[in-house]
Amino acid sequence: MPDLAPTPSVLFVCVHNAGRSQMAAAFLTHLAGDHVQVRSAGSAPADTVNPAVVAAMAESGIDISAEIPKVLTAEAVQSSDVVITMGCGDTCPVFPGKRYLDWQLPDPAGQGVEAVRPIRDEIERRVRDLLTEITQTT
Repeated sequence: MPDLAPTPSVLFVCVHNAGRSQMAAAFLTHLAGDHVQVRSAGSAPADTVNPAVVAAMAESGIDISAEIPKVLTAEAVQSSDVVITMGCGDTCPVFPGKRYLDWQLPDPAGQGVEAVRPIRDEIERRVRDLLTEITQTT
């Protein structure tokens, strides 16, 4: 690996791109700034981000109210170094040379903010660990 590695890129994927992947992308963007390229997408994106997720993230000082769920594309996967799935099953395309992680997390869909908080906190913990790992290897 060259010493001047390009900025690492991470793609977070869940089915609706309305909860878990939005929280993960927001935390990584917040913590890494422009040191990591962050994307999120869903295999069957919802129309809007889950309001309880927006409220839970606001409690952490991160505003995701303007985010819009995005459809998962093969191009997004191909252009990412690390692809983290969160309950999207076999709908995520797999390309050689990419690193795939599957984070088993409860789905916040239909849940109130009280139920979303522990999911948010676990996502933040995992994102912090991921950030430490990918910034040490670049």
